[in-house]
Amino acid sequence: MSTASTRLPEGRYGRSSDERADRKLRVAAAVLGAALLALVGYFAYHYVAQTEISAQVITFESSDDAVKVHLEVHKDAGADGYCSVRSQAADGTEVGRADFRFTGSATRIDKVVTLRTTARGTTAELLGCHAG
Repeated sequence: MSTASTRLPEGRYGRSSDERADRKLRVAAAVLGAALLALVGYFAYHYVAQTEISAQVITFESSDDAVKVHLEVHKDAGADGYCSVRSQAADGTEVGRADFRFTGSATRIDKVVTLRTTARGTTAELLGCHAG
């Protein structure tokens, strides 16, 4: 005794709706994947290309009312901008914060800046640098 097959004869009725849906899903996934890849590439390019100023604190020396901070700044030639520096007391409270501007055509600047404080600062922290 044989069992009746529920499959349609191959090639007689065209592609099934499942195959059409699978193809549409693959196309949609490929388009969305390409769009996501383009978006990530766009943001990565602008993150890397737009970073014009970077700096680091080399040393600092504190007194009762000021902190002298030695900054090393790297920037594009002709780029102007500023770096934000802050100082904290031993208990963690912020005792001073200031922005220091950097202009000119030099690509590397070593500068000692003085940050005025309300109490003795025990840290000198570079918060960040921005073009503009």
